[in-house]
Amino acid sequence: MSRQPTASNFRLLPMMLALGAACSVPAQAQSLVDLYTAAQGFDAIYQSARAQFDATMAKADQAKAAILPTAGLAISATNTNQEVQPTPARSYGTQTGTISASQPLYRPANWASYAQGKKSVDLAQAQLAQAEQDLIVRVSQAYFDVLASSDSLTFLKSQKTAVAEQLASAKRNFEVGTSTITDSREAQARYDLVLAQELAAENDLLVKSLALNQLVGQQNVKPKPLKAPVVLSPVQPADVDQWVTLSQANNPSIQQADVALEVARLETQKATAGHKPTLDLVGSYSAINNSSGSSSSIGDSRVNVGTIGVNFNLPLFAGFSTQNRIRETMSLEEKARADLENARRSVGQGTRTAYFGVQSGLAQVNALQAAEASSQSALDANKLGYQVGVRINIDVLNSQSQLFDTKAKLAKARYDVLVGGLKLRQASGTLKADDLQPINSQLAQ
Repeated sequence: MSRQPTASNFRLLPMMLALGAACSVPAQAQSLVDLYTAAQGFDAIYQSARAQFDATMAKADQAKAAILPTAGLAISATNTNQEVQPTPARSYGTQTGTISASQPLYRPANWASYAQGKKSVDLAQAQLAQAEQDLIVRVSQAYFDVLASSDSLTFLKSQKTAVAEQLASAKRNFEVGTSTITDSREAQARYDLVLAQELAAENDLLVKSLALNQLVGQQNVKPKPLKAPVVLSPVQPADVDQWVTLSQANNPSIQQADVALEVARLETQKATAGHKPTLDLVGSYSAINNSSGSSSSIGDSRVNVGTIGVNFNLPLFAGFSTQNRIRETMSLEEKARADLENARRSVGQGTRTAYFGVQSGLAQVNALQAAEASSQSALDANKLGYQVGVRINIDVLNSQSQLFDTKAKLAKARYDVLVGGLKLRQASGTLKADDLQPINSQLAQ
């Protein structure tokens, strides 16, 4: 039975062309490390975190100004016309220059602000580390999503070829009278189903490829596949409690919550300082030059004035604003403490989930490898049985579907284990760019 082109085939042409453009092979396929390096210079989320880090570092330096001396220069010049009857009118000018300086001697609130500024550096570093780890996982996930989708499409094409061969065999057997029309129709139905699945897989590959292209800022990205045989290393250390302990000490989310608690404590100190006095060392030097006299004298004059002293200020009553501010900051401190505890619990749970996810993934890979071998044996047996007449066509088609489905699931399980290992390190707070090198070494050259 021949298949004629239909309108639906022509409607699919633009999508197929787009897929070909997106998946065209560049001069050289890119490795995971190459694409991560490209994403560092292009990804908007990471660039935003980088800019926020730089801004926080600059803001931390601003807090130091509150405990350092300040100095200023002021210059003024005036001209006065004076008319006093019956004396003649006259005009005189005054030029004044003043240099002033101040050094805080005792300002508890300023020192608390300075300590908050130093804590903000720790916060910025934790936020940037979190952004870097997130970028590693996002690039790796997108990388293996493309490989998994490509594998699925490859297996479906292979399955379509096998089903087409089975369809042709069923037609020949029907023509010579050794099989029924049912075999041909079953093979035709399976072929049409695989064709629909192939179109869906092509669209999925197109979408996954576009997502990876957008993440790394390149066009027609082609990831390198894993080389055979694929070797998956067991989780080390093989103790979930050790991973949880690492996460409690290194996870950026916990570090940020811990810094937030310290900042809240310092904010309470700043509020308490509203009851405390302040003491500043101040000094100034002024030079006043009068040309053509002044309002009370005639002739040029110059006056130099220098002062030095201390300013003492003691708050007495501020309408209960200080007391209410202290109550507010203490409540915010309690909130920050609760947020820290929540972060510890969430990270601990997430680390356990990631650990057991990798362990389960490794077990699934082993099981699927055995299933692949069994499915291949079952397919070979069904083909032989079909040839000698003890199996029907649908048995062979089912075996073929099972084999290629198992192959796709096995490939996906391997990718999930690799990405899961990175997510486990992310949960523990120990994920670094160097952790991509062991995966990169398993890619085909």
